[in-house]
This record gives sequence, C-alpha cells and structure tokens, in this order.
Amino acid sequence: MGNRFDRANFSQCIGQPKEKWETFIVEKTITPLRDADGQVSHLISNDRDITDRRRLESQLQMAHKMDAIGRLAGGVAHDFNNLLMVISAYAELMQDSLATGHPLLRNVQEIMKASKRAADLTRQLLAFGRKQMQALQLLDLNHVLKEISKMLPRLIGEDFQLTIAHGRNIGCVRADPMQIEQIVMNLAANARDAMPDGGKLTIETASIGLDESYVQKHSIVPIGDYVLLAVTDTGQGIAPEHLSHIFEPFYTTKAEGKGTGLGLATVYGIVKQNGGFIWVYSEPGLGTTFKIYLPRVKKEAGAARPAPKSVQETPRGLETILLVEDETAVRQSTGQFLRLNGYTVIEAKDGQDALHVAKNYSGTIDLMITDVVMPHLGGAKLGAQLASTRPVMKVLFISG
Repeated sequence: MGNRFDRANFSQCIGQPKEKWETFIVEKTITPLRDADGQVSHLISNDRDITDRRRLESQLQMAHKMDAIGRLAGGVAHDFNNLLMVISAYAELMQDSLATGHPLLRNVQEIMKASKRAADLTRQLLAFGRKQMQALQLLDLNHVLKEISKMLPRLIGEDFQLTIAHGRNIGCVRADPMQIEQIVMNLAANARDAMPDGGKLTIETASIGLDESYVQKHSIVPIGDYVLLAVTDTGQGIAPEHLSHIFEPFYTTKAEGKGTGLGLATVYGIVKQNGGFIWVYSEPGLGTTFKIYLPRVKKEAGAARPAPKSVQETPRGLETILLVEDETAVRQSTGQFLRLNGYTVIEAKDGQDALHVAKNYSGTIDLMITDVVMPHLGGAKLGAQLASTRPVMKVLFISG
C-alpha cells in the first residue's frame, strides 16, 4: 500500500518554516508476528521511498494525456478550418460584389474580421496538436532572439526590465523561425500578465548536455545534446494545483476576457513538434521559469529567411483546373472564386470521382487542386494515378 507522509511534525521540532516542508511517498509493508498462542505480539513495518517512481509515473501520464488532447484539438481544428474557409470565402466574394459605400459592406467586413480571429485561434490549436505547417531551418537561437528583442519592449511595456543572456557556442537547432518567435512572444506575454506592477523578465540560451542523472528524474527525455531556451519572470508565480494543467488548451487562471488559454498550449505543441521538451518551475510569489530543451544539431546555421516579396496585382487565369474536394461547401466556394478569376473549373467530389472526370474530359487540364485526405482515394494516390495519363498536368495539394 502507498502512504503519503509529510514532515510537518519533524519541521516543527527542528524549527523549519512551513514553506520548507517536503512531501514524499512511501510504500509501507506491515508484517504481523504471532506468539505461541497465535496472537499478534509484534508488527514489523518496512517503508520504501517511492517518491521518484511516482514522479516519473506522473510525467508519463501527463505526456499521454497531452498527446490525447493534442490529437483531439488537431482534428477539431482541421474540421473547423474547413468551415472557416467557407465563411471567409463567401464573405470575400460578397465584398467584391458590393460597391464602395454600400450599407452592407461594413457587415461583410465584420464577418471577415471575425473569421480571421477564429482562424488565428485555429492555428494555435493546430500548433498544440503538432499539425501546424513548418518551414524548417537550421537556426542559431541567439540570432533569432536578437531579431525578436526589437519587438519585445513594445510587447511587455516600459515597467519591465528585460534581460537577454546569449549563451556561447550554443550550436544550432532545426526549427521554424516563426514558431520560435511564437514561443518567445507567448511566454513574454504570460510573464507580463504575471507582473502587473512591473518586474524583471530574463531570457537566456545555453548549450546543455543531458546525462543519465537528469534522465532518471525526467524519464521521457532522451540522453543527448540540447539547446536550452529559458524564460524567467519575477511575477506572482503559479499555484501547485494549476501547474499540471497550464499547457492544456483553454485552461487559464486569468480573469474572464483577459486570455484565451491557448498561449501555453501553443508553446507546448511547437516544442513537441520540434522534438523538444518543456518544463516549468514556479512557486507562488517567487516567479516562474520555463525551460525549453531543443535537440542540438551539428551543422552551421542556414541562410537567413528571404525577404517577403512585394505585393503585386493578382493576374487573371485562363487555364483549366480540376478541383477535387470532398467537402461540398468548400468545393463550391473555391470553385466560384476560381471562376471569377477567369479559370475554367471542373469539380470532383472525391478521388474516385476525379479519375472518372479526368478520363471523360477531352480537353487539357493544366492544374489539379486536390484535398490531401479524402474517402476512397486520397490526394497523393490520385496524383500518382493521373500522372501517367496526364503527364503535363501540375498538382497542388491543399488541406484544412
């Protein structure tokens, strides 16, 4: 049997303050000893400290729980994205058809703004579910932080002391620079909210080798070389009852209307998607530290991100497009948008239907736009099967 035992009495005896008390878990076995008459005369009690084992079990349970929530969140976000695509597509089509000054134009614009906010939340859910699209590069986190540090003072405000400590020779990680930016901005925003009267925010990097002694306390972390990204604030701290839930989507301790509960969930998902690990250390009134470990790679950092191209007017199309999408509303709105931009559109409701349509269409099909996941026949297999009969046709894969 397992008994929970705290050192309250011992602490009082030796004069330790209450905040220094520790809790540990023991596995107790009591064996009775009987005398010649068969009566229990003595008891032998053996206690074994299983605190470390319970801590490891808790870590594994948390990992399984977060994986399950991530799969659910990713699936919901995918379906929700399809609905948002239909809403925003028809709103945009309606906006294009209304003259400047039309009384309904403002209503349509509000629908588009709401759709964009919902899409932002969906992207955060996809990040938590580890299904966010990535543009992986070899990155030196010190260089990334130098760029982010230009924006952070505007985010956290003038009442905070910002310190960025760059580790030496930290090596590189393979990650998406935009996702690293998401991590830092979300953690900095959380730190700002935890310090309503101002305080100190410290961001630091280091090269860390995790050995057997560390892994014994964190069983889900493989031994190896990592780049550490640590974010520390001097804020209010996190109560123990909240620590095990802070990475769950929509879990927040902030006042209503002050947060979505997706900031830390997004951070967790990005870290996991990049093969890393995140731990939080916090005590009420003593601030909070988030430590993120990303696998270190040996190659030098890659080239910097290319500058965005200037916005140009979208040319009108003349080509023929085979549009394959099993969601009727998505297919219809996308088809209407393409036709308004000059394209000839042939629609197919799934992969099998697309094979039939392509076989019976006598003209040239310049491009196939197809969903990736569909019943009966997915987009990738569909593209492979049509490659032999329509070798000139290009393929664009899309997904919610």
